[in-house]
Amino acid sequence: MDVTHDRPDSQAALWNGTAGQAWVQLQALLDGMFEPIERVLVAEATAFGSGPVLDVGCGTGATTLAIARALGLSHDCVGVDVSAPMIAAARDRVPAQASNVSFVEADAQRHAFEPGRFRLIVSRFGVMFFDEPVEAFANLRQAATDDAQMRLIAWRSAADNPFMTAAERAVASLLPPFPTRVPEAPGQFAFADPQRVQAILAQAGWHDVSLQPLDVACTLPGRELPTYLGRLGPVGRALQDVDGDTRERVLAVARRAFEPYVHGGQVRFDAACWMIAARASVPGARQ
Repeated sequence: MDVTHDRPDSQAALWNGTAGQAWVQLQALLDGMFEPIERVLVAEATAFGSGPVLDVGCGTGATTLAIARALGLSHDCVGVDVSAPMIAAARDRVPAQASNVSFVEADAQRHAFEPGRFRLIVSRFGVMFFDEPVEAFANLRQAATDDAQMRLIAWRSAADNPFMTAAERAVASLLPPFPTRVPEAPGQFAFADPQRVQAILAQAGWHDVSLQPLDVACTLPGRELPTYLGRLGPVGRALQDVDGDTRERVLAVARRAFEPYVHGGQVRFDAACWMIAARASVPGARQ
């Protein structure tokens, strides 16, 4: 069953506004770009075995659906996201025969999940946006079975991911100042510090927390680079409010900044991530 709930204000405005709409409209581009990362989570899910799966920050549903296909109809797969447009797009993608897939429009930090339901919790870039991350992961812990495990992929630092910040660095002088990136504030690089992430999960009741560097080669078609630059991230959002001449000038400068990543007809970059693993309980502990 698909469920919709009220959303909090912290990240809802962003992901229910232009950012969420852009992800929906560029769904195919983004799914293709991050498909190698999706494969990692699918492999984790199939290796883990049976039981319901929760995909946190599922966006337009690509990873949820891929895991559901890999596990088969006997495994329930639920995606949750705060973005109404993304959840609507995800629901539209569910095949008629996929009775094991559902999507919930809700803030995973506060949503009243069924206690003890999920044996595996996964996320592809969906857990860095909680305004109270300890509260969020405690809520996810109560939604997990006692033998549950968690596999999350999150970005490492901005310095480790120059592709992700190349556009805003290149065009900073041409646009109004971008919002300052505040370390540990909700956002793309909020989980850059591994010690902080370990502390968050431990405080939330998760055990055996580990973070392993994961570097994944990603690509997008070169012809899609102008669309990527003009619609996504801080630059894409800023370009919605400028005149046509400024837009063209900014895109030209940004495009030159990406020359090192262009190889023939492809744009190539390495996504520098963490693979975050944890378990709900200590093995052998009395529940």
